[in-house]
Amino acid sequence: MKKDVIGLIVKREDGSEEVNYDDPNFPSYIYDGWIKPNVTWERVPHFHEDIEIVSVKSGKMAYCVNGKVIPLNAGDTIFVNANQIHYSMAVENETATYVIFVVHPSILNSSVAVEMQAVLPVITNPNLSYLRFRNINENTQEIYNIMLSLPDLRRDPFRVTRRMFEIWEIILHQSTTFGILEQDLQATLHSKAFKAMMFYIQQEYPNPITLDEISASGNVSKSLCNRIFHKYVGGSPVKYLLDFRLRKVAEYLRTTTLPLSEIARKTGFNGTSYMAEMFKRAFGVSPTAYRKTPPA
Repeated sequence: MKKDVIGLIVKREDGSEEVNYDDPNFPSYIYDGWIKPNVTWERVPHFHEDIEIVSVKSGKMAYCVNGKVIPLNAGDTIFVNANQIHYSMAVENETATYVIFVVHPSILNSSVAVEMQAVLPVITNPNLSYLRFRNINENTQEIYNIMLSLPDLRRDPFRVTRRMFEIWEIILHQSTTFGILEQDLQATLHSKAFKAMMFYIQQEYPNPITLDEISASGNVSKSLCNRIFHKYVGGSPVKYLLDFRLRKVAEYLRTTTLPLSEIARKTGFNGTSYMAEMFKRAFGVSPTAYRKTPPA
């Protein structure tokens, strides 16, 4: 794993996340994580071909999946399907700890028959964006126990794969019961438009960007653009652009020695003072203090 990108969301050219696998030869990422307000990996919308599973060990947090906020308490587990727009959230100003398992579903494809019968029906189902396992669910404790065992196995591809089959059996059972819903065509179109607009911002953020340009990149009107962003990220496209720029500022501060004036120029801010003001408002410390603080 590359330590310099822990806690950062790395994007491919199509806007999807490049998962920082534990082993470049095995598509799995397992981590004992934590989240609290204003860390750089909170509220970062992204998507990837991998599935993502999180079990909360302590505290409270939430996941936003395709614009829907799902609260999670200690003992809960959430499965996020492939290619869903999602991000984690801190709640109630507290720190939550969790185990996260991000894995490409291809490790389940032992044969074409398995892929066709047990994998594709889940990962290509447009109506199955997530599953939540709570205390009232019969499978909650089983999947939670499996998830908590994973950090000790993260360097053992065979045992991780075996655990993945156990998890997938639970997901298949659950999705059979709750995952067959009518397809929402409008939601699918909005999702595609949001991904296009998100990608545009991620490519053009160093330059001046207008709401007209953002909405045009998704082939939607400005009013619909605003509604879509509020649905998926809980704020306006302008707020998303500002937040993205501030996360890039944090990345430059953490990984380079560039002066603040150069960082402001590279991240689309008109001046250093405005960048510093917005950064402190978002992260609670000045850019200079943030740079001096060692990463957690």
